[in-house]
Order: sequence, then C-alpha cells, then structure tokens
Amino acid sequence: MSPEEGKAVEYEALVVDYAGTFTDVGMEEVVADARGRGLKTALLSNADHRPRGLPDVFDAVVVSGEVGFAKPDKEIYLHAARVLGVDPGRCVFIDDVPGYVRGAALAGMTGIRHTSTRSTLDELAVLCG
Repeated sequence: MSPEEGKAVEYEALVVDYAGTFTDVGMEEVVADARGRGLKTALLSNADHRPRGLPDVFDAVVVSGEVGFAKPDKEIYLHAARVLGVDPGRCVFIDDVPGYVRGAALAGMTGIRHTSTRSTLDELAVLCG
C-alpha cells in the first residue's frame, strides 16, 4: 500500500442543496459551523432563481436557472467547485435526493444523502471529524 492509500481526504468545501436539505431545522447552523471551521460553503439549487432571504453562511450560491444546467448533470457540480476554487474531490455534497447525490459522486465529490439534520451531522463527523 502506498503512503497515499488509506489516507483520509482533507475536505475544503461543503456544498448543500436548498429545499429539503438546507431548509431543515438546524442546517443553517451546520453550514455556519463548517464555514467557521474553515470550509468554503456553497448552496447548489435546481431553482430558477436565487432563494430570497438567505443567511450569510455561503461563499457562493449556484442556481441552475442562472447557470443553464441542473442536478444531476455533472457540469453543475463541477461549476460549483470551480466557483469555490476547490477540486471536486475535496468537496462534500449534501442533498435529500439520491440521484443528485449520485450525480455529485460521478463528478468526484463525496456525497451525503440528507434524511435529517442529525444523520447529516453524524455523516459529517465521520468524514470531517
């Protein structure tokens, strides 16, 4: 086994879906905490327009209606990573739709299927400590 094999990924960014994920109780604090720990953060949504009233916890907001492609198209995940200035392999993507998590994984991101804030926190603890 090479020295790199088995080595944990050092994540640099957290990319989060809006409806059904970020809108869950407690997820704003999860994102704010990740940002406070030095991770770059992005909202990635298949909406037509940027959601109104977003708290100041995101470094970037990527909305399919503005960029011309949508989840699960690989390009939207790669675009989000580029906007953050981070390699996709250093991004954790969170969404409640399994097909969108799969799309992120195909783009090189690590995916978490969001079912509850608690389960997402547990998954993040495994990945990021």
